[in-house]
Amino acid sequence: MAVLLGVVYCPGVACPAHAAELPGAETLRAAVEHLAGEFGDRYPDGAEYLRRLDAFRSRAAEAGPEAKERLVEELDALRREALVANPLVSGRPIVFVVRHQYAPDHHNTGTMFQPGEINAGSFRVGGAVKLIDFGRGGAVSTLLELPEGVARDLEVSYDGQKLLLAIRRNAADTFHVYEMEADGGEPRQLTFDPAVTDLDPCYLPDGRIVFASTRDPKYCGCNRHIQANLFLMEGDGANIRQIGRNNLFEARPSILPDGRVLYDRWEYVDRHFGPSFGLWTVHPDGANHALYFGNNAWAPGAIFDARAIPGTEQVVCVFGACHDRPWGAMALVDRRRGLDGLDPVVRSWPLDLRDYMPNPSDVPRKPGIEHPHAGLIDTFRRLPIKYEDPYPLSQHFFLCSRMTGRDEQVGIYLVDTFGNELLLHAEGPGCFDPMPLARRTRPPVVPPHVALDRPTGTFYVADVYRGTNMEGVKRGTIRWIRVVEAPPKRFWSKQHWHVDTHQAPAMNLNCTNNKRILGDAPVEADGSAAFDVPADRFVFFQALDADGMMVQSMRSGTTLQPGETVGCIGCHEGRLTGVATGRGPSVPLAFRRAPSRLKPWHGPERDFSYLAEVQPVWDRHCVSCHDYGKEAADAINLAADLGLVFNTSYLDLRRRSPIRWHADRPDEPKPLVKAVDDGPPQVLPAYRWGAHRSRLVEFLRPDHYDVKLSPEERDRVVAWIDLNAPYYGTYATVYAENPFGRSPLDTAQLKRLAELTGVPVDRANVGAELDGSQVSFTRPELSPCLKALANPADPRRREALAIIRAGRDQLDRLPRADMPGFQPQGEVCRLGLARLEKRESVESRMREAVVSGGREYDGRE
Repeated sequence: MAVLLGVVYCPGVACPAHAAELPGAETLRAAVEHLAGEFGDRYPDGAEYLRRLDAFRSRAAEAGPEAKERLVEELDALRREALVANPLVSGRPIVFVVRHQYAPDHHNTGTMFQPGEINAGSFRVGGAVKLIDFGRGGAVSTLLELPEGVARDLEVSYDGQKLLLAIRRNAADTFHVYEMEADGGEPRQLTFDPAVTDLDPCYLPDGRIVFASTRDPKYCGCNRHIQANLFLMEGDGANIRQIGRNNLFEARPSILPDGRVLYDRWEYVDRHFGPSFGLWTVHPDGANHALYFGNNAWAPGAIFDARAIPGTEQVVCVFGACHDRPWGAMALVDRRRGLDGLDPVVRSWPLDLRDYMPNPSDVPRKPGIEHPHAGLIDTFRRLPIKYEDPYPLSQHFFLCSRMTGRDEQVGIYLVDTFGNELLLHAEGPGCFDPMPLARRTRPPVVPPHVALDRPTGTFYVADVYRGTNMEGVKRGTIRWIRVVEAPPKRFWSKQHWHVDTHQAPAMNLNCTNNKRILGDAPVEADGSAAFDVPADRFVFFQALDADGMMVQSMRSGTTLQPGETVGCIGCHEGRLTGVATGRGPSVPLAFRRAPSRLKPWHGPERDFSYLAEVQPVWDRHCVSCHDYGKEAADAINLAADLGLVFNTSYLDLRRRSPIRWHADRPDEPKPLVKAVDDGPPQVLPAYRWGAHRSRLVEFLRPDHYDVKLSPEERDRVVAWIDLNAPYYGTYATVYAENPFGRSPLDTAQLKRLAELTGVPVDRANVGAELDGSQVSFTRPELSPCLKALANPADPRRREALAIIRAGRDQLDRLPRADMPGFQPQGEVCRLGLARLEKRESVESRMREAVVSGGREYDGRE
């Protein structure tokens, strides 16, 4: 057996010489020989199939072109007969869903089309749940008809007697979780909240159900689409509680042989949105979320629909694109061979995935600040045939939904590792979620690891100096671990800021995240740490030196359940290792004491806002020289003046700091502010970005014109750089209808201002704003866009100045999110706050029921 490019090839299977005689004969022979050996009397015609194959081969050697065409047709008929006779196919019925393929949307998570959301109009009605029995000649029966609705996300119970699925009765409804008998009948509704989408239900070994839901309302940072998290409930729908707190998307759970939940997850902290979609695991109670596969490579842009393959340590999954429907290539992955890329792929459909993952140097670089590799996130859109919903029947045979080649029609296919792909059934509008209606092995029950009556959990780190790309960090350097929350996006604006991605509203120059410092924990001399963290918060860690400057940072996130204890080896540890336990001197120092409480960062925790945290430092020490009209402003303008989106100092600092993701050469000067922005998916080396790589920190020394910052002031600037230079502390806005979601001037006003001044302020996100703030609402007469209109008597200047002053007056009436006195306004914010208040109330009620042993439901009558 040979391995080429991570794909296993078997000599004699699909041999080109044999294929030239009769295409597909040898792949069928390999499958039949396997089935005969595997099932014996349960596959009684195996020897006859092989005899007929030999006869085909003999006839093919002497056949002319027309005769060979007839032989190919006969071979196709034999292939169907022989493969359908597989006991894994004909020995039990196959249940499936009939529905339309999801309408195209901005991202592979855009399949919910929830009423009231931005893509609700893309919902396609018409569906059914059906059964096909190849033991009865392929007879099809209907279990449930939904002429005005849709069923999706089918799952069979471990005893084969029940079905779980998500059903939406009509366009005005939302998806809810239902259960029905395997022989049909009216489904029993388990979840009822009319304002949320519940989907992807999955039976747990103990009878409970894990599913995905929009109950914790949040939106993707790079657009306006609602996202989902994992939730847990009893088998009858009681006691629903959230077990996934990732700030974006979690869905499609399945159960591993050891009882853990395998699911797909989209999240990005300080890195590019595209390739940050991999496979994760979690215990059924929400403890120990851990990366399983993917997350550190540009392609594929998404990995999802994973299921464990019986009798192996492999999973079957789909490699898809970021901006496409949830389909793509089908792959068998063995993470023992690696945790990213193609090396762990032991078989795929199509056979060579390298054809769809070109060399990054071959991908055209987009203009502006787009990274040249970013085009790889959508390469799997080019697949001529796409797969989805894979279900392993064994190590060698798989059911899946696959394009039939007739436009977007999808049918049920049987594919095998020998090279055969057989269309089992197709009907309009499409067939999805195929799986056997049969008993299957029930995995063990994972014992609970949480205590819901506790407000915190505990992290243990064995050695911060161990891990990926920590080479060169001297022991004793790291003194603190900073715990930072990346809060979810609860609100969105109808207008957006676009640099590399759609921020709606604008948040930062080129990164979607907002940040909240929860506090710092001490690191012991041996590199160990132990500290408590508030539960149910999506957090990441930064390793700090004695000066409070970042050495290394996570660019992903993690969560603790109440009462949970989690340990790791070190920073970006190897994911196949564990923490050593025991007694004596080998036990890390921090493990011998009680966990630390987090040291607050200059007051209570709060959203980090540039104007509130950093600008006061410039106002006190720098603006006297670095202001409009001052000579030093040519070097850098640190004025606080409010602009269309950001303020003057923020834009001037950021525009003079080249956005680079590559490694800095030793002879290159440091950029002014070295942020990673929407950086690459790979784990970056220590000291690659942040305050250690920013020249601005060097200007804060006393020898720079006798600048004498207090330790707190210096720490504020350093923390801002290490947090990836954020600006806004919240996604909430009062100007959701206006350009960029932040401007107090509306579209008409900005268009007129651009006409008057000749400066494209109406396109600030792709032009003028990147060259510095062109508008000052604080001091309108100093607005740089007025430079060409120097004559005070010029009517164009007077009109332009009047527009800018109107913006200033509007900000006085309605302060935006970077100003004191800000209060969220508008329909989106009101709806978001109401949803959040309801969610917190329901979650509290459900959690109390779990702790007390009671039962609560979500509106069930």
